[in-house]
Amino acid sequence: MSQKKIKKALSAAFPYTVPIFAGFLFLGIAYGIYMNTSGFSALYPFGMSATIFAGSMEFVAVNLLLGAFDPLRAFALTLIVNARHLFYGISMLDRYNGTGRKKGYLIFGMCDESFSINCSATIPPDVDKGWFMFFVTLLNHLYWVCGATLGGILGPFVRFDTKGISFVMTALFIVIFLEQWLKEKRHQSAMLGLGVTALCLVIFGGQNFVIPSMLGILVCLSLLKKSLVPEGEEV
Repeated sequence: MSQKKIKKALSAAFPYTVPIFAGFLFLGIAYGIYMNTSGFSALYPFGMSATIFAGSMEFVAVNLLLGAFDPLRAFALTLIVNARHLFYGISMLDRYNGTGRKKGYLIFGMCDESFSINCSATIPPDVDKGWFMFFVTLLNHLYWVCGATLGGILGPFVRFDTKGISFVMTALFIVIFLEQWLKEKRHQSAMLGLGVTALCLVIFGGQNFVIPSMLGILVCLSLLKKSLVPEGEEV
């Protein structure tokens, strides 16, 4: 692969990640400040954002680090919080084929935002698909690490009340959902997802509804695939 083709892939990927840059910078700074106000140095948000790269779990991990050592609880909580990535991974099996040594990093760095871009982006025919997805993933990763580290550095200088700052992750998911809603003309999938999630919330409660919701949505989308996807379009 020539340097020219790699640069072309980077140029094609970068514009798709600009909105993520704005969101991740703010959220990362909020996370870094949250870590600092919880008693951790800037090295913690830097190390955790670089190696874990799971925003929602990183916020949850703060309480795990402050609490008693309980690896089984940490494992179970991580599995529940990030269960959605199981379904992301399954849906990306074909798309990641043929990406060579980049595949390992693509799997590690797949977050909600990178998954959304790599699934929906229209990649120009003259741009290598593997490198495009690699740079989408890498750029989003770098945005998060930079934001988290910056927040950790700025944390000691914060003088305002930081109560409720962890809500920023919830706000991000709402914004992503609204962006997808406005982008698409048909909203059957979104409404189905909301309906299944609401039903599971009622049945299983707020602590246990995530995995049943994901399974329910996967089953419903699989069964209703033909009616949800217009003829001639790809999933």
